[in-house]
Amino acid sequence: MYKYIINVLFKGKIYQTNVIANKNKSEEEVYQIAKEQILKQWAG
Repeated sequence: MYKYIINVLFKGKIYQTNVIANKNKSEEEVYQIAKEQILKQWAG
């Protein structure tokens, strides 16, 4: 498992989130996980 710190642009602001994922995940998959986390937190 690896810890990634990802910046996501959402509604004109940049949010930083941590993602813990298997080392075999692609960059796109890790970014998608980060984006989903931001959406869950701020879209409500």
